[in-house]
Amino acid sequence: MNSVRRLLAASVISVQNSCFIYPACQKCFSRLMLDSRRFNCLKCGCTGEAKDTSYRYRLSLKIADTNDLFDITVFGSCLDPFFGVTAGNLWRCIQDFNQLSGETNTDASPGVLVQAVETCFIGKRFIFGV
Repeated sequence: MNSVRRLLAASVISVQNSCFIYPACQKCFSRLMLDSRRFNCLKCGCTGEAKDTSYRYRLSLKIADTNDLFDITVFGSCLDPFFGVTAGNLWRCIQDFNQLSGETNTDASPGVLVQAVETCFIGKRFIFGV
């Protein structure tokens, strides 16, 4: 496998997902399986109490340079400056908002957050490390 890293200057065409945060394993960063009391990582076997779950950003974008379209996913704390808080803090804010508004889908991001993310990224040019 070629592990050469390149930089790609490209503009964001669209945001491909509306859920920007996921429960992440602290060891391997894979998505955790959660229930009301425990979490479990299917990849590395890590387990723990649900209250100790870590969260991580995952933003899937469609981008374009001068010649091509690409689907790219940006992970982790490099997104903290764009959201203004860590993924864990934003997840808590979303949970509080969903509870106050009566939203039953715990993975749902408020529409206003989705709109803000689209406004922040769509049409803007970034340099991506790929």
